[in-house]
Amino acid sequence: MIATPGRDDLADRVREGAAGRKAGGALGVLQGRLPMRAGDLLLKVVTGVVAAGALIAMLAILVFLLRDSWPSILYNGWHFITTLTWNVGSLYSRALSHRNGATAAFGAAYGIVPFIVGTVLSSLIAVVLAIPLSVALALLLVEYLPARIGESLSFVVELLAGVPSVVLGLWGIAVLIPWIGHDFGPWLSHWLGWIPFFRGPIGSGQGLLASGLILTVMITPIIAASTRDVLRQTPRETKDGARALGLTRWEVIRAVSLPWASSGIFGAVVLGLGRALGETMAVLMVSGSAANYLPSNIYSPIGTMAATIVSQLDSAMTDPTGMAVHALAEVALVLFLISVVVNVPARLLLSAAARRGGPETQ
Repeated sequence: MIATPGRDDLADRVREGAAGRKAGGALGVLQGRLPMRAGDLLLKVVTGVVAAGALIAMLAILVFLLRDSWPSILYNGWHFITTLTWNVGSLYSRALSHRNGATAAFGAAYGIVPFIVGTVLSSLIAVVLAIPLSVALALLLVEYLPARIGESLSFVVELLAGVPSVVLGLWGIAVLIPWIGHDFGPWLSHWLGWIPFFRGPIGSGQGLLASGLILTVMITPIIAASTRDVLRQTPRETKDGARALGLTRWEVIRAVSLPWASSGIFGAVVLGLGRALGETMAVLMVSGSAANYLPSNIYSPIGTMAATIVSQLDSAMTDPTGMAVHALAEVALVLFLISVVVNVPARLLLSAAARRGGPETQ
């Protein structure tokens, strides 16, 4: 029997298909036979470099902070994060202080416990207040308002997220601080004064409460915009099925939308928390820039790590030993590590939720 050309082609294809299955399928055969084009190779290299850029940048920042803060680490040791006193010492005295091979001005002592406490408490207040406001705003935009109105208000929310912090700081000085000092602070003290932390004195309004409220204003649009995007990804079929079972709109939100978007909302909260931890100018303008003591109530003036770096930098530059600048670099190093400790576990939780098939923000 004479094989026709068509049968020969069919036999060749069968043999190629068998070889392709061994190599990973027909696509594997094509990839094995065809050389990588120059454009594909260039794209692979460029995307690899870009993907590694973030990690390289973080490592470069860490190396820079370690190098500049090393003299302060030697001089202060663990006292840096366990004591309250921040004192650059006598900058115009010839007397010097030596410790562990490092030199500082006489009487210099660097402790950042008040700045850590101020940073954590103000960020905590902001997150506690921003979560319900942001989720409620996102639900309003996605579930309750008509699509056209919701899109318009979403644009306004995104604009609020881009307002410069110094503008919000000026608003805090002109509006927020007087309101806390004359109205909201006395009202809060009257109703919650049985809790020691909410008891007076209230003071001028500058302090922890003002810092927490202005951070709330700053991070609420960020969390709300991200939460809105996650809620929009809720499967329409699942929501329609829940309504068909007789659930009300709120019951659908509570039983379907919020559980579906929970991990994405968590990611949005972490994003807002990162913004709150590192905020500088607005907090500096309303916090009172206090040092060397812990806040006794929610109205007490505070200092944060980021604001302290900005407020102390000019005077630190006059230290002939350079230790004050090194100490500020160590403050930045501690803030960097806190941000990593907060964000890395959060990203791992989000990745784990993604592997389980839950919805995530991109």
